[in-house]
Amino acid sequence: MSNKTGGKTFISGLTLSEVEHIKLEEEEESQWGMHYNPSKSLNVIDQPPDHTINPRYTGISTFMRTPYVQDPTTLDIAMVGVPFDGGVTNRPGARHGPREVRNQSSLIRRVHHVSKINPFKLCKIGDVGDAPVNPVNLTKSLEMIEEFYHPLAEAGVIPLSCGGDHLITLPIFRAIAKDRPIGMVHFDAHMDTADDAYDGEKYHHGTPFRRAVEEELLDPKRTIQIGIRGSITENNNFSESSGMRVVYIEEFFRIGTSRIISEIRRVIGDGPTYISFDVDGLDPVYAPGTGTPEIGGYTTHDAQTMIRGLRGCNLIGGDVVEVSPLLDISGNTALVGATMMFEILCLLAEVRNK
Repeated sequence: MSNKTGGKTFISGLTLSEVEHIKLEEEEESQWGMHYNPSKSLNVIDQPPDHTINPRYTGISTFMRTPYVQDPTTLDIAMVGVPFDGGVTNRPGARHGPREVRNQSSLIRRVHHVSKINPFKLCKIGDVGDAPVNPVNLTKSLEMIEEFYHPLAEAGVIPLSCGGDHLITLPIFRAIAKDRPIGMVHFDAHMDTADDAYDGEKYHHGTPFRRAVEEELLDPKRTIQIGIRGSITENNNFSESSGMRVVYIEEFFRIGTSRIISEIRRVIGDGPTYISFDVDGLDPVYAPGTGTPEIGGYTTHDAQTMIRGLRGCNLIGGDVVEVSPLLDISGNTALVGATMMFEILCLLAEVRNK
């Protein structure tokens, strides 16, 4: 689709000068030894616009400035917002996470500076908007979120999601893991395997992975939780008793990222695995805008290093959750969320392209 505005021709939002610029980028990438074999037909209009031609603050806000796509089945990887924080038990606000992460993700460029992966050349990637939610009905919201993800799962589209509180991962699992339990790499300060709270309520952001194990969506023996810390309500550890590998923050600092990466790969093996990244796994100096911060966490670089260490694993999706923009008006926590999404996206694109 093209039109003319102010004497310039535009192709689905890209100027002709951007098209030429993308061609130059392709020549540079070939010099790095990057060879792309996309799983679906791609062209320049599938690329995020060049910020040196179209400034980052222009255009409709989408994840990483990718096209907004109404039919997710046309994609390899669908980025999804899940603006739900009905499972929060203390400080709300994560429902606003997707909108601000989209805004901050305009700072993300196309090529990973370490791996040299350009995910947008490997796969057809788009922003499919937000999963529907009911802000006054938790149970209905879980059903609506699950229903949104079923067409993606049935079409073989890999979801990369932005919450929302951590309860959103449960309905996502109900869609993508309904045929077999999956493994998980879980970055968090909390295990999120509590049983209930507030008069027996089974669904809140501290219970998703206990429910997922009970529903045989999550294989606890192929699950590793990294960064666990903070005071606890009671010494009743479902994670460890069910067979999950729990890495407390003290062990993390004792053995370092290299050995943690080796342990992650040992635990998850070759089976299908999901990455779930709660920003409160980070020390709150790096991500203050979250509902349940715990001091003494790892750094943003530690997190990036661990995610990069999962390159080549059998990854089937991921999410970044618990970004609460109202608690960090600087926007830094949302930028952290967007950057972790990009780290995960690069891995997913390489897996999908195989």
